[in-house]
Amino acid sequence: MKEIFTYVAKYKAAAVFALFLMAIELVVELIQPVIMAAIIDTGVTQHDIGSIGFWGAVLLGISVLAFASGILNSFFASKVSQGTAYDLRKDVYERIQHFSVTQIQRFAASSLITRLTADVTQIQSLIFMAMRIMLRAPLFIIGGVIMAFTVNVRLALILAAFVPFLLLIMFFLMTKGVKLFGSVQGKIDRLNAIIQENLLGIRLVKAFLRSTFEATRFRKVNHSLMEVNKRALQLMETVMPLVMLGMNTGIIAILWFGSVQMEAGDAQPGEVVAILNYATRILGSFGVFSFLLMNFSRGKASAARITEVLLEQPEERLDKGDQREQKLSGQITFDEVSFRYPKAKQPALMHVSFSVEAGEVVGVIGETGSGKSTLVQLIPGLFPVTLGSIYFDERPIESIGVQQLRRQIGIVPQQAHLFSGTIRENLLWGNEEASNKEIIQAAEDASIHDYIISLPHGYDTVIGQRGINLSGGQKQRLSLARALVREPKILILDDSTSALDANTEAKVLQALRRRSCTVFIIASKISSVKSAEQILLLKHGELEASGPHHELIKQNAYYRTIYQSQSETEVFEHAGNKW
Repeated sequence: MKEIFTYVAKYKAAAVFALFLMAIELVVELIQPVIMAAIIDTGVTQHDIGSIGFWGAVLLGISVLAFASGILNSFFASKVSQGTAYDLRKDVYERIQHFSVTQIQRFAASSLITRLTADVTQIQSLIFMAMRIMLRAPLFIIGGVIMAFTVNVRLALILAAFVPFLLLIMFFLMTKGVKLFGSVQGKIDRLNAIIQENLLGIRLVKAFLRSTFEATRFRKVNHSLMEVNKRALQLMETVMPLVMLGMNTGIIAILWFGSVQMEAGDAQPGEVVAILNYATRILGSFGVFSFLLMNFSRGKASAARITEVLLEQPEERLDKGDQREQKLSGQITFDEVSFRYPKAKQPALMHVSFSVEAGEVVGVIGETGSGKSTLVQLIPGLFPVTLGSIYFDERPIESIGVQQLRRQIGIVPQQAHLFSGTIRENLLWGNEEASNKEIIQAAEDASIHDYIISLPHGYDTVIGQRGINLSGGQKQRLSLARALVREPKILILDDSTSALDANTEAKVLQALRRRSCTVFIIASKISSVKSAEQILLLKHGELEASGPHHELIKQNAYYRTIYQSQSETEVFEHAGNKW
């Protein structure tokens, strides 16, 4: 909670004023039973209309003051809670943007979404309740007991005997509740992950008739969430019956001893009414207090999860290296590079060495899991190498500013990812300052321009989230155009032409050769990289061989086996299609 308080401190003036107004409400509430006692003892029992009128006017006046204070208190409490929530969301989101890919994977996307939404909302509610009534309830319980002693010491002792015991029970249940509500938030993370996976893969779910399976999987997670939430709520709901039993027992005791004292002349009727009033209001405060404890338990669990993100130091620093503008030629050298993913038993890459000249087209092939995607993700520094070094124009990657490096690299990922908005906005995502001419040229090189202008709104056509209203090939070509808008010196195609037909793929690759950039093409088929100046053949994370196609086909048996098997498959497929 300490970290959250630093955000509240930004709205210190509003918070202090809200607490001051809440204190006015508290004081009025504590004084009211005493005034009511005065009305009974000096006015009603003495038949003094003047006294009733005077104390009645005082009671009405302070009630109006409390009402006005409550209205203003809500205004300032809202300002503090809404402002704090806004700042938390902003800072958590910005912190996540600076996380490395490894850190994102460690937290999980569904968990980060829950923290940015449900957890922040829970903290916002907690702060508002704290400013509005959270402090007033416990303070009234304590203040009510103290004020009771100013009215009648003997009757106040009865309250003093019951209240501390009930407070101890509530604090004990609160500590248990914090742990349970922490588990609830964890279960919500898992639920969100299932929902996210299902909705993103809904076409696949329907195509494979897996709706029943997905419903069963969701039902299990949902049931687990329900059980934990039920235990947490049941624990918190046991508070009120215990409190009511204790306080009602106390009220009965006050009535009995109060009647005894009035008969003996040791107490006035107004005093007994005042003590009863404090007892019933304390009972009401306990009811509010139990509700507040539940909110506090949830809020504390959410605060711990938010703090975990805020205190996580970004592993990726965009300000490291030389920040001066540097133009790369596209020359790259890998020198004995090894890489292991966190918590992985085996390294993904082992002692990989090769050199690429500026402007070359480089093919990267290998079986699934050979390390192809890992290799190209090291080029823009998405992961730091475990051993060895990467050089750009004979300069180590560590000496080049991360931002300077990535501005000159275009990436077309294996899974084409588009954002909701227009086609133009998606292409400008690659370079915000690109001109209309540059956008069109990039689209033409990606063989998507003709399709775009055939749409009713052309480049201003709105596409759905993740490009759901586009085919796989269209999404891949738009992703390629987005990368080309950057006019990169290094272009990485991570198996991103798999959804294109052979003719379109050939046109795209031909257009790329006209651009003065180094191109890495990850492909599953040798035919896609056959014309590359250099082909990197990976096997189990090691560089099995490298060189142009005509050399590898002669010198490497493993490469030759892959090529022959793929050639036979293509011949078979061609014959099948012809038939």
